[in-house]
Amino acid sequence: MADSTPLSSLSSALADVVARTAPSVVSVHSHRSRATGFVWKPGLIVTADEALADEGEVQIGLPDGSMVTATIAGRDHTTDIALLRADTDLAPVKLAATVPPLGTLSVVVATDRDAPSAALGMVSASGKGWRSLRGGDIDARIELDARLRFGQQGGLALDAAGEAYGMAVLGPRRVLVIPTATIACVAAQLETRGRIARGYLGLGLQPVRLDDGMGAMVMNVDQAGPSATAGIRQGDVIIAVNDQKLSGVRALSRTLGPASVGAVVDVSARRGGEPVSFKVTVGERPEA
Repeated sequence: MADSTPLSSLSSALADVVARTAPSVVSVHSHRSRATGFVWKPGLIVTADEALADEGEVQIGLPDGSMVTATIAGRDHTTDIALLRADTDLAPVKLAATVPPLGTLSVVVATDRDAPSAALGMVSASGKGWRSLRGGDIDARIELDARLRFGQQGGLALDAAGEAYGMAVLGPRRVLVIPTATIACVAAQLETRGRIARGYLGLGLQPVRLDDGMGAMVMNVDQAGPSATAGIRQGDVIIAVNDQKLSGVRALSRTLGPASVGAVVDVSARRGGEPVSFKVTVGERPEA
């Protein structure tokens, strides 16, 4: 037998990593859509929300080729995480809270046409947290220089040590990884509540330019919402929140994440040109 080379050693190590992880990876069948998922906890499967149909039954394809029916425990469009319940005895994956350094190798273990699949790539971006186009807070910016099919979304991204550090999804132009920290936070809320709480002021706002900066004019008020309770009216112009000058309506909405629910915020505004202030207890955004 020929002596092993660095390349053959790498190849064997990669194959071993994939073989160890594949038994916890499943295929997800929903209406005209195929995706990948992985066992997060016993009976609970994490998958990519983007690849999960909005209607119809969900079936899980197990590594042994059998199928089981799943129910949707909850889904969060903003972070692309969905949680499914299914009666399986597959072992959960242990997720590592690591963010791989730039330039390191990564393997995505997934399914493709109901068969196990793998893709090798390089970590092409590794940085701080970011906000998705749909308003979700992602704990780290991880991009992979790898090619994935649509059905491989929801697969596990593994680092060179074989540790799973997140879920691979297709971004607008690149493969992104939703990191462990984000999955742990979102999936836990989906498991217990079925949804992610978002802050709610109960206001419809329109940006306006003022002599001394930006403001947000109140166009409509939910009369059952927290701002109406605090006394804010249509026509008021909000200029600051918690003594921070407003930089725009979008910036204000960014502050209304899950942690904001129940917080009391100081809202500075102008009414008919005169300064007014309010204390608003942030509510929870209605499902609709």
